Amino acid sequence: MNAPTNISAQTQNRKADHIRICLEEDVQSYQITNGLERYRFTHSCLPELDHNDIDISTTFLGKHLGAPLLISSMTGGTEQAAMINQRLAQVAQHYKIAMGVGSQRVAVEKPQVADTFAVRKYAPDVLLFANLGAVQLNYKYGLDECLRVVDILEADALILHINPLQECIQPKGDTNFRGLIDKISELCNKLPVPVIAKEVGNGISAAIANKLIAAGVAAIDVAGAGGTSWAKVESERAENPLQRRLGRTFADWGLPTAECITTIRAIAPNVPLIASGGLRHGLDVAAAIALGADIAGLAMPFLQAAATSETAVAELAEVLIAEITTVLFCTGNATLSELKHSGSLQRIE
Repeated sequence: MNAPTNISAQTQNRKADHIRICLEEDVQSYQITNGLERYRFTHSCLPELDHNDIDISTTFLGKHLGAPLLISSMTGGTEQAAMINQRLAQVAQHYKIAMGVGSQRVAVEKPQVADTFAVRKYAPDVLLFANLGAVQLNYKYGLDECLRVVDILEADALILHINPLQECIQPKGDTNFRGLIDKISELCNKLPVPVIAKEVGNGISAAIANKLIAAGVAAIDVAGAGGTSWAKVESERAENPLQRRLGRTFADWGLPTAECITTIRAIAPNVPLIASGGLRHGLDVAAAIALGADIAGLAMPFLQAAATSETAVAELAEVLIAEITTVLFCTGNATLSELKHSGSLQRIE
């Protein structure tokens, strides 16, 4: 499918705008939080552990990870994005953590930018996620396009991101979400790699997660509210007062990440679950895992680091790993599995 040149140019410009706005403007949620501040770990002053024996490795979708971390989907399609993705991939490879790329729609519309996403050469052993907007299944995308983006990345799975609020505010957004669940189900049945359903910062409810799981998705990324507000991002790109007003009105719309984790886990105890949305440090990661997530994704901290240098990305990974390890040590848990079942995370009434 060859999209008109003007559409691919618009998509590429949008990619550049998103990076600039996220790095330069205040687009964080404030009235709504990720919900993790409502919980506290019970400190163990006598952990009966050797710090050197703590193991934060895990598996996700059958692949070994050195830490329960995902560099969440962010970007691609521009020269700056290519640099960012290369830095992220090299660090992901070193620490054996998972990585997703931003929406690859631009690579379908403009194949010459596909290399900005193609990071497998930098991360041969990493769990890599391709990415397309689910709504594109209503705009002439199908199995062929999904296979194409998986092939570009040599990906282990495909993220379908679901973003109705962003599309409402985004200039020329794609807002026909009718019948998507059936098309997602058909794709899950035909695609040779697992499909992950992901929001973009407004959260997935238990009811919707149940429908997605029934449709055949292999994992859920809750991508809850409390971090970067894509309503605010799109209001910065507004082409008219209406779009700007919508972005500001809905800046704090959504379900907190912690609520998404607990409610989904209650109805789907075994579905592979990614926690993302407003996570900013390893304590957040550990809390999300203690609530029931399997791995945790961060975007903004990694974007800020990658815009600086590969060294900054590596330093961030080191800090996150140290923070997660410290939580396990100071709660008396040697593994992530022990942490999940320890009851050491308590809700603050």
